[in-house]
Amino acid sequence: MLEETTLIVDLQTKNRQETAFRTLVSQYKERLYWHIRKMVLDHDDADDVLQNTFIKVYKNIGKFKGDSKLYTWMYRIATNEAITFLNKKAKRANTNIEEVKNTALKNLQSDVYFEGSQIQLQLQKAIATLPEKQQLVFNMKYFEEHTYEELSEILETSVGGLKSSYHIAVKKITEILKTDETFL
Repeated sequence: MLEETTLIVDLQTKNRQETAFRTLVSQYKERLYWHIRKMVLDHDDADDVLQNTFIKVYKNIGKFKGDSKLYTWMYRIATNEAITFLNKKAKRANTNIEEVKNTALKNLQSDVYFEGSQIQLQLQKAIATLPEKQQLVFNMKYFEEHTYEELSEILETSVGGLKSSYHIAVKKITEILKTDETFL
């Protein structure tokens, strides 16, 4: 990976911005896609949110101060874009985010881009029962292997609160999977 400070300087320099942005997209698109996908569940929706994320990054890179790592800043944008997307989708359907996620979850098994097993589908269903913040923390810690310090920067919350959220999420998921008849 191109050194982050060099990439940031290039992104903020007009005559190098386009090439640097292509490098940025190449380096981060897959990680951001899967982060977004775990939130919105649908492939096409994840692609739309990813595109909006990169547009926002491109438009706002001049405002990036370097107070956090570049990927942390982009993850925060991606997280906010996914939440905004889900809120708008729920509003258009005259429902709430939980209903939108439940519909996406029901469609997940028939999604041609979902390559998971039955166990992975059950895990996704269990995760979907968690409150939004616990879902975020669980997905980012368990699947994306972020440290609590990185999560603290991305989600702008304390490490202690994140540890608590993750622990509670793991307990809830474990209980759900234990009581699910398909695992007995």
